[in-house]
Amino acid sequence: MPSSFRGLPPLVWTLFAGSIVNRIGYLVTPFLVFLLADRGITGSDISFVLGALGAGHLLGPAVGGLLADRIGRRPTMLIGLIGSAVAQGALFMAPGVWTMAASALLLSTAGATVPPAAFALLADSVDTGWRQRAYALFNWGVNIGTAVAGVLGGFLAAHGYWLLFAVDAGSALVYATVVATRLREPARTAPTKASGGLGYGVVLRDRLMLLLLPLLGIQLFVYSLTEVALPLAVRDSGLSPAVYGALAAVNAVLVVALQPFVTAKLSGLPQLPVQAAGGALIATGVALTGLADSVTGYVVSVVVWSLGEVAVAGIAASLVADLAPADARGRYQGAFSWTWGLARFSALTLGVALYTGVGPAALWWGALAAGLLAAVATLGLRTRIAARREQDLDLAA
Repeated sequence: MPSSFRGLPPLVWTLFAGSIVNRIGYLVTPFLVFLLADRGITGSDISFVLGALGAGHLLGPAVGGLLADRIGRRPTMLIGLIGSAVAQGALFMAPGVWTMAASALLLSTAGATVPPAAFALLADSVDTGWRQRAYALFNWGVNIGTAVAGVLGGFLAAHGYWLLFAVDAGSALVYATVVATRLREPARTAPTKASGGLGYGVVLRDRLMLLLLPLLGIQLFVYSLTEVALPLAVRDSGLSPAVYGALAAVNAVLVVALQPFVTAKLSGLPQLPVQAAGGALIATGVALTGLADSVTGYVVSVVVWSLGEVAVAGIAASLVADLAPADARGRYQGAFSWTWGLARFSALTLGVALYTGVGPAALWWGALAAGLLAAVATLGLRTRIAARREQDLDLAA
């Protein structure tokens, strides 16, 4: 194990292992369109169900952040994981479009409550200098689980969709068992006057966060195009779905293989320049998709944005954790997770609309411009973030 991950406390390793198990159980969503078609649900009804699924990714983080600060990190994670398992069963047994949409909303909402609580728990357990490494390790676990799920999903779907639901529900319950038996939540900090209350006012009053979150959101939007618009580009190039599957595998292999070693090399460098450079790499790789018309061209684009993904791993969540008051870490991470959900939702709607309505070139070069501008603007916050960290260290002393 690279030196960057050595010395992290056992709680971080437990969450790392849990993230692998939980992400292996991410099988139903990629195959949901096929399941709906198999049940005779087509056209606008599919969009209705998928829209409900997307809405949960906006609702869940807000709920998760509030609950994490109100009732604790572990109880919030348990609610989300058990709720996910229940929703898997409800979605599988749902008799019609409305019940499937309701189940999909519950599934995504419950699942999205977990990350803010887990990220807050990591921030509680790791000092400022180690947070990027802790979040990078957690992210590595997510990618390992995603890679396994990518191989497992196609095999199980060929033998029956019920197997996908069974594995997803089972993995959530296994993770819940780990949380209940292996995690110990640190004592929570009493609310201060500045961060008192249980709503998101503490985040909305933080001008630095209100500058940082939109910039991170733009970078996350550009990255999300790799899930949304890349398949469209591959299709329009006359290539088969198997090519897109191979490209996803290239990304997974690169991230899983390189993440620990790149983190070891970069974790000692200033975070914002690395975040800006990684964001620029992601934007460049996404834009190269617009030039690709062969398998080789697409592989080059995937390699470029994958290297950017590896470089920025753990930095954004670490920045948010460092800016958050100790008693509001759940809400700050909830706001960050909500920004991530909004970015993915925007990629699904605005990104696809630009691609199909205005043209692929507008999307790819617009993404490059937005990504580069966000990277430069992020660097512009370096002095203010450093000053905030110094202030927090002085208060802690």
